[in-house]
Amino acid sequence: MACPTFLTLIILTTISLVFIPKTLSQQEYVGLKQPDCEHTYNSTLGNICNSVDSCQSYLTFKSNPPYNTPSSISNLLNSSPSLLSQSNNISTLQTIPNDTILTVPVTCSCTGNNKYYQHNSTYTLNILGETYFSVANYTYQTLTSCQALIAQNPYAIRNLTVGLNLTVPLRCACPTKKQTDQGIKYLLTYLISDGDTLSSIADIFGVDQQSILDANELSSTSTIYAFSPISIPLKTEPPKKITKAASPPESPPPPPPKDGGSSSSKKWVIVGVVVGVVVLLLVILAIFFLCFYKRQQPPPKLPPPEVQQLWDSNAKKTTSTTQSWSLSSEGIRYAVDSLTKFKFQDLQNATMFFSEENKIKGSVYRASFKGDAAAVKILKGDVSSEINILKRINHANIIRLSGFCVYKGNTYLVYEFAENNSLDDWIHSEDSNTTCLSWFQRVQIAHDVADALNYLHNYANPPHVHKNLKSGSILLDGKFRGKVSNFGLARVMENEDNEGFQLTRHVIGTQGYMAPEYIENGLITPKMDVFAFGVVILELLSGREVVGSDKNNGLGDQLLSSTVNQVLEGENDREKLRGFMDPNLRDEYPLDLAYSMAEIAKRCVHRDLNSRPNVSEVFMVLSKIQSSTLDWDPLSRSVSQVSDS
Repeated sequence: MACPTFLTLIILTTISLVFIPKTLSQQEYVGLKQPDCEHTYNSTLGNICNSVDSCQSYLTFKSNPPYNTPSSISNLLNSSPSLLSQSNNISTLQTIPNDTILTVPVTCSCTGNNKYYQHNSTYTLNILGETYFSVANYTYQTLTSCQALIAQNPYAIRNLTVGLNLTVPLRCACPTKKQTDQGIKYLLTYLISDGDTLSSIADIFGVDQQSILDANELSSTSTIYAFSPISIPLKTEPPKKITKAASPPESPPPPPPKDGGSSSSKKWVIVGVVVGVVVLLLVILAIFFLCFYKRQQPPPKLPPPEVQQLWDSNAKKTTSTTQSWSLSSEGIRYAVDSLTKFKFQDLQNATMFFSEENKIKGSVYRASFKGDAAAVKILKGDVSSEINILKRINHANIIRLSGFCVYKGNTYLVYEFAENNSLDDWIHSEDSNTTCLSWFQRVQIAHDVADALNYLHNYANPPHVHKNLKSGSILLDGKFRGKVSNFGLARVMENEDNEGFQLTRHVIGTQGYMAPEYIENGLITPKMDVFAFGVVILELLSGREVVGSDKNNGLGDQLLSSTVNQVLEGENDREKLRGFMDPNLRDEYPLDLAYSMAEIAKRCVHRDLNSRPNVSEVFMVLSKIQSSTLDWDPLSRSVSQVSDS
């Protein structure tokens, strides 16, 4: 009786499964239903879970600003920059040409109560007027749908505002057993571009056209539409470079007729019933044969333990790769060979798990690697620009980047350690116990910064504009030597004579240090660094805030850069300079040299950029002031020699 009971159970189970979409061997092509946000179809919510719970999958994405670096694209898609770089044979730090099609490795999962495969990402609305439609079809290039976004987010369609965080279910799928038996290992979600055909898509990926039809429940007479996703079955990893990069149409195609979904659904219900009946008959015959002719056949052997373990852990390994990784992976070979690739665990140990005790300021922590001190800075977003600059620069007065690590969307930069923090901490310290910087130290720091800027503007290859110079960006080592840091806003000077300009509409900086032409017109030239440096010199001379109140001279609230004009103009300018100087110096400075330093600072902060000196001229003037300071105070000469050694 055991066999008939078992047969009955199988028959009932098979009949019930005939009408469950999960048994469909492939996935339905979404077609024109994708942009129809007012109606929901099964296919627009995602690919139905019909196989394993988790697998390695691939997405395709076209690079376009602001998503044109491995880091920015990976952040958008919740992927790994190094794996993306490895998959496309590119550097993790390069800017990718527009409309380049990239393959993005992701983990595709079917977990919990969700009956659709997806790879989850998150997106913060940052532009006024963004909608589920625009996020799905433009930001994510149809890798998700407005219907899926609506279903998995609590916000009503008309209640979307800047700052809201959206859950983004990205469309993916795992091979069915039928596909696996055919040798298919991966399913890739591909955005159909204008001009694509099934034949051309098959040629791009080196697959059989019929396999694409089967994977998407299409026939040879079916039509595919631009600006819609399609699943590509792959027997091997996708090609490192996809040569076709046609641009998508300006807008998605119009939504289908309202009854389009129902007719399609009816067609597939009929097909499903027919297929189910056939499957049922085959199952009955197979069970009959098994029960009455194969009773004595030994049970099938289990796979070897190592194979079973590989099956069981496959999903765990893939998920781990996505959630926790560092630049120690193989893809880093395309990055900076001269930098150390730290593992996140090493950074945790070096910073005592980023404890408050090790915090220097903000997101910067003191670290110790085998007794050597370092500073670890935690950054979000794309920092490839800063890494690209610092990897090419080698100057004693520019902070040295020694290594980095990327973990869970954050980038950890490891710098040389500056024992005495920033210049800002010393000049504007509110701690009465803080030792005052001497005149010689102030001149030396100004000379160091001028040396660094002179190198950036005239000797680095290519030359750069720092764009964010301020006292907080100048670090001091154990000998109080200045080191320029914070290159996140730096720009390459693309013209050969370094006298041209660039324009930007994205003006960003610190009030009091930004040059007038940059604030008013977005003009970027080396002279904006000269302006900022002039302000730093004035800070060294006066010890005053860049923006504040001048109570001594009754000048009221104003910029430090404009105060110097009133100090050095008219009669008794030297006496006014004495009143301008930092009282912490206690008149222990040569007034003539202080006057020369104030004069060069005044020229640096001139409103007309053409009236400002080049940094090379500023460096020469400060070199003379430094030499004269050594003659004024012979004791400082021995201090200088110790510092240099």
